[in-house]
Amino acid sequence: MISFQEFQKIDLRVAKIAEVEDIPGKDKLYKIKIDLGDEQKQIVAGIKPFYTKDNLIGKNVVVVANLEPATIAGVKSECMLLAAKDVNGNYTLVTVESEVKPGTKVE
Repeated sequence: MISFQEFQKIDLRVAKIAEVEDIPGKDKLYKIKIDLGDEQKQIVAGIKPFYTKDNLIGKNVVVVANLEPATIAGVKSECMLLAAKDVNGNYTLVTVESEVKPGTKVE
């Protein structure tokens, strides 16, 4: 269990996917550039088996915006996409239904 104060440290934001690139030699990973309104960040995400590049571009997703950066497959990852496994074991991204300005805080 975490306290409400600890939960409030997590910065959940809406981001628009701006670019998606393959990572050479990696079958499951994409390098994704996201728009957070006042800044752009990069994410490495293992969602390639579940989404094409075209399916991702322009999608409004929910990210953890204040995650400590990590290097994955030699590429810097500055945020984390939120996703859940569906009943078939495929990842599905947490998205917002209507148009929301990039960078909007999720409350």
